[in-house]
Amino acid sequence: MRELFYARIPILHLTSLLYYEKIGTVQRLIHALKYQKQEHIGTFMGEWLGSLLATDPRFAEVDLVVAVPVHSKRLRERGYNQVTKFGQCIADGLGVRFRESVLTKNRNTIKQAQLDQRHRSDETQSPYAIAEEIAENQHVLLVDDVVTTGTTLTLCARELLKIKGTRISMATMGISV
Repeated sequence: MRELFYARIPILHLTSLLYYEKIGTVQRLIHALKYQKQEHIGTFMGEWLGSLLATDPRFAEVDLVVAVPVHSKRLRERGYNQVTKFGQCIADGLGVRFRESVLTKNRNTIKQAQLDQRHRSDETQSPYAIAEEIAENQHVLLVDDVVTTGTTLTLCARELLKIKGTRISMATMGISV
């Protein structure tokens, strides 16, 4: 996972709960979470990863867990952000605050799953922005569902790094293999 972010942004710690393959159990779970209103999957994965991170000294100094946002149109369609419960449960496991509204997605982009690798990697026009200020000098754990090329997490982290003294770690449900 570290290779995805090397020379792109400074990251303290990275973790992913599971390996994600295009045809496999993890893909089916995340698809059910995102498109079949199975929010309990996010809760299950968040509780699982939260319990693991609670015993990992690398994540002991996290101050805040922040979710990668979805565009308001997709939020209306789905009814929820698929990483909210995941992030809340991780924050609970770490004994820190969870904030869903720190970042916003201002432009409704094409679903990453529909793009090829070349188009997923476009980092020139970020659709993300800070929507709600957080305190300076925070260690933020940024959470998302699946990391493939790292572009989404990179763009979100770049926004957070505009806040003085922010340090970033990342956690995802799955990493694409």
